[in-house]
Amino acid sequence: MSRNREFPDYPVVGVGGVVILDGRALLIRRGSEPLKGQWSIPGGTLELGETLEEAVCRELREETALEVRVLELIDVFERIFPDPRENVQTDSAQPLRPRYHFVIVDYLCEAISGTPRPGSDVTDVALVGEDELAP
Repeated sequence: MSRNREFPDYPVVGVGGVVILDGRALLIRRGSEPLKGQWSIPGGTLELGETLEEAVCRELREETALEVRVLELIDVFERIFPDPRENVQTDSAQPLRPRYHFVIVDYLCEAISGTPRPGSDVTDVALVGEDELAP
């Protein structure tokens, strides 16, 4: 069984944390795939034995240096990234596995201490107003 996030045997559980500071959303620029270089909310994958809420708190600490408290569930959704080789002919009758398949659980979080700064797998952090977000 593959434990990799890339070409997994099973969907990978991920978490994200929405933090609002001074009326603006905290975003991070991703430092690794998938979506390397793009802006997103902070988050990552669940570790064995960890609860969803523990995971989102750990990820926010690692990626932004913030200690947070989870307030409420926002949404649960899937992100499936197809295999970039999808159009390549294979000898197998089986379809290619997706490159990434995440089930993501996003929470609204409250910052309780710290100042946002880039941490692991993050190249930048920003506070963005609602008018700056793409629809």
